[in-house]
Amino acid sequence: MVFKKISLIGTSPESFDAAADDAIDRAQETLENVHWIEVEELGVELATADDREYQAEVTVAFELED
Repeated sequence: MVFKKISLIGTSPESFDAAADDAIDRAQETLENVHWIEVEELGVELATADDREYQAEVTVAFELED
């Protein structure tokens, strides 16, 4: 097996958990053979958002097809 890893950043006005779920949901919708996801960093956008925007950067590992 060979895996590829990519980084995604999910966002939410609600919480870090919701931001991570956003990234995980998108990965599962658009990638095949997702095997694991690691939460790497958490952050809050303040500068351009009207209110707080929670961010979760995740690393997604998926198996490459033959």
